[in-house]
Amino acid sequence: MAQTSPSATPHLDRVAGPADLRDFSDNELDMLAQELRAETIETVSRTGGHLGSSLGVVELTVALHAVFRTPFDKLIWDVSHQCYPHKILTGRRDRMATLRQAGGLSGFTKRSESVFDPFGAAHSSTSISAALGFTIGRDMGQPTGDAIAVIGDGSITAGMAYEALNNAGSEGRRLFVILNDNDMSIAPPVGAMNTYLNRLNMPHASLGEIAQGFMAALPSSLREQAMAARARACGGPPDATMFEHLGFTYIGPIDGHSMPDLLATLRIAHARAEGPVLIHVRTVKGKGYAPAEAADCKYHGVAKFDVASGTQSKGRANAPSYTAVFGRALTDEASRDPTIVAVSAAMPNGTGLDIMGQRFPRRVFDVGIAEQHAVTFAAGMAASGLKPFCAIYSTFLQRGYDQIVHDVALQGLPVRFAIDRAGLVGADGATHAGSFDVAYMTNLPGMVVMAAADEAELVHMVATAVAHDDGPIAFRYPRGEGVGVDLPARGEVLEIGKGRVLAEGDKVAFLSFGAHLSELRLAVEALEARGITCTIADARFAKPLDTDLITQLARHHAALITLEQGAQGGFGAHVLHFMANAGLLEHGLAVRTLTLPDRFIEQASPAEMYRDAELTADHIATAALQALGIAPLSNRANRANVIQCPGGA
Repeated sequence: MAQTSPSATPHLDRVAGPADLRDFSDNELDMLAQELRAETIETVSRTGGHLGSSLGVVELTVALHAVFRTPFDKLIWDVSHQCYPHKILTGRRDRMATLRQAGGLSGFTKRSESVFDPFGAAHSSTSISAALGFTIGRDMGQPTGDAIAVIGDGSITAGMAYEALNNAGSEGRRLFVILNDNDMSIAPPVGAMNTYLNRLNMPHASLGEIAQGFMAALPSSLREQAMAARARACGGPPDATMFEHLGFTYIGPIDGHSMPDLLATLRIAHARAEGPVLIHVRTVKGKGYAPAEAADCKYHGVAKFDVASGTQSKGRANAPSYTAVFGRALTDEASRDPTIVAVSAAMPNGTGLDIMGQRFPRRVFDVGIAEQHAVTFAAGMAASGLKPFCAIYSTFLQRGYDQIVHDVALQGLPVRFAIDRAGLVGADGATHAGSFDVAYMTNLPGMVVMAAADEAELVHMVATAVAHDDGPIAFRYPRGEGVGVDLPARGEVLEIGKGRVLAEGDKVAFLSFGAHLSELRLAVEALEARGITCTIADARFAKPLDTDLITQLARHHAALITLEQGAQGGFGAHVLHFMANAGLLEHGLAVRTLTLPDRFIEQASPAEMYRDAELTADHIATAALQALGIAPLSNRANRANVIQCPGGA
């Protein structure tokens, strides 16, 4: 495909905002969609991002903006990773080259970015709830129009979506839900809902109570289907769809790549709907770009790529990714222990469980986008005597926190939590950062919490989790490649609550928790070049703490600095709590806790994000110098939490 140029986009060049689409003929809207698809491909080839999902909704995006009066009408994209065409049409075309980069456009909808983004998102299954909230606001006199939620067949499998459908159906208010059914989430959707949607794709379209009102204006390609569906609906409730039983008028399935069908259906729905309507739209993820359509993942998330060939330029890895190391280590352990099972919430590839799944498919369970269910499902397997590993990204595990507390920790069940994408993750930004898991896991009684300093440590922590049957255990590790250490042939079972000392000095003690150890080593090199000898300790455990190690570090150094890739209230807070109660803060010791700041870090490369968080080697070294009284704390050098004990250095 040739590069898109201004001369190749005569229709797109006429669009400054969605209002311009309402002056286009239907045929012009169809041609606009073709130009929009080409520009989306070209844009993502330069920036990377979520391509397949965006290509699947090009026609739908054009049709929605042409029929509804955005931004007065509120268009809410579930997850919103499919919003690139929406951004191009809503006044952000000239900034698309900054997509997912520092200071640029977010890869998701974002309220602070545009009035056309009425509700931010990046996690799934929130759109119907938010749309119902706008609907209530409208009916109570707020200056807002219709609310339209666009939700995928993967996202609608999550419990929150059903809660919202149930509430919206009982309210009976005018509301539009577009079910974007592309038969793919990140991995192929699983479970009974997928089977149900496939059954709905039989040649019929039940229009419910207002079917007759829609009938006359439906395109001929749908009219016979609608008449047949009406006849069946009159035969009794068993012929109604689940959505109709919930109080929605169901329309569909509609060809999501047919502009005439989309426009006719949306216009009639917009004109006639009085209560909640669900329009079932069938689309193809990656539509219109052959490499995406042919790929198993449908180019869900891609690096920069060559448009002509589809070849991605992901660069050359110097070490295996932490995710791959986890997947191989768990598979190796599973080969020796038939009671090991694994659970994924729609991310088998993203968590590395596909490696185990290829070898032991009957022992890996993908439950769909359902983190709450995943946690309690794992708890049930643990109660049965199995050894479940629940592998979920840190940012998504937040969605199952009540289940971690109530169903796992309270019962002391040995669920093993493999927490991927810990710390700052780069271009996906704050919505996907693993900032809070240390704090929310270490607060739970009986929970063991580990963090891998490198990929070899991760192998040991997998083995440790296998061997741990006395309650729940969690271990965290970052996104991306490791540091290149040699991997052990087999993991070593670590002593619970014991850290390790990697280097010894007499001035500053660094107690590191997790994968920032490599950055710490750079800081120590700079300090020792100035004659300041340092002890480097890897805590390994945030809970239980190695209190003996902390005591020794506190008693034999002038300063103690903790370091973690997590928010305030995590590892450093637990260290301070112990030290205060043990009287270790009363003898002239300078203490610093280096954490993520108390704010969300915007998208950038991981290195840029940690610079923004003031956790680079320079910031770490500056914190040590300030603690020793050697150099003053500059305005930007460090944002460390500071505790200066009476009489300290």
